[in-house]
Amino acid sequence: MIIGVPKEVKSDEYRVALLPVGVEELVARGHRVIVESSAGLGSGLPDHDYLRAGAEMVASGADVFEQADLIVKVKEPQPEEYALIRSGQLLFTYFHLAASRELTDAMIDTGATCFAYETLRDSKGRLPLLTPMSEVAGRMSIQQGAKYLERPQMGRGILLGGVPGVPPAHITILGGGIVGSNAAKIAAGFQADVAILDVDLDRLRYLDDIMPANVNTLYSDRHTILDQIQRADLVVGSVLIPGAKAPQLVRKEDLRLMKPGSVVIDVAVDQGGCIETTRPTTHSNPTYIVDDVVHYCVANMPGAVGRTSTFALCNATMPWVIRLAELGGQAAIDAAGPLREAVNVHQGAITNAAVANAFGMTHSGW
Repeated sequence: MIIGVPKEVKSDEYRVALLPVGVEELVARGHRVIVESSAGLGSGLPDHDYLRAGAEMVASGADVFEQADLIVKVKEPQPEEYALIRSGQLLFTYFHLAASRELTDAMIDTGATCFAYETLRDSKGRLPLLTPMSEVAGRMSIQQGAKYLERPQMGRGILLGGVPGVPPAHITILGGGIVGSNAAKIAAGFQADVAILDVDLDRLRYLDDIMPANVNTLYSDRHTILDQIQRADLVVGSVLIPGAKAPQLVRKEDLRLMKPGSVVIDVAVDQGGCIETTRPTTHSNPTYIVDDVVHYCVANMPGAVGRTSTFALCNATMPWVIRLAELGGQAAIDAAGPLREAVNVHQGAITNAAVANAFGMTHSGW
């Protein structure tokens, strides 16, 4: 198979979908790997590393799309890439289709097969390709929250850990999954006062066992959420329903309850956000203010730490890239398993129920 790795074109995206060692592994198995020139520079991976590993370098993304049977990316195709995708081509990347009708319609129109990282489940029901970037985003959420609580960033002027005689910041984390638990770990390390909310009592019991004393677990319901956001200096949105649009837990009118200069970091923005006032932002223009609340809603948070994120992502994706290249698209679809579950769009039809339900569309069941 011919595997193509284009340079990411999303704003301020510095990750790359394949490491040089991944190229080496694929070439050793008899595949060709085509990489766009400078695709790895944002992650500190120069072209000569890819050439030494056996990649063929091309000048443009259009050259990659034209030649490759399988396109491996990090972020969803951007509008300027839609026309480059052809019928029958395989795409393996993060899609988050439920957050964008435009992208969903575009992928249907291409006739390509879209394998989404975020809906691939392993034999234990886990989401192994979503996990590493959720870990990065969760940890980054506290790092960014600390910065935007500073007064020059229009925040309240709060130090997360406080100092003797002055209380620490109160941080409310909506969702106790991978993002939420990683956010809580970092927030606890800052010595902040942390509350983590979830509806899964078993998960809350687990978190209560492993978290330090300054992290409290709370059952998530409407009254608890309202109470928490009134107390919060920083709110981290980290709710996930795999493949589906995120539920909106904080409404626009709720912002009036929050402290002026408090900060919202909505990590769920890729799936539409769990705060009603969420809209995607970029690293170059990351924040906006609604009702005196600072919103940080960057849709590719891990892209800012491209080297860490690239290695973490590729460690997880590489076995699946190899498997997809070895099987081919149709064999991967025919074989019941994780790759089949990862297909969201196939030959002009939506094959993921959550994506179809997000837009009131029909889906083609397997």
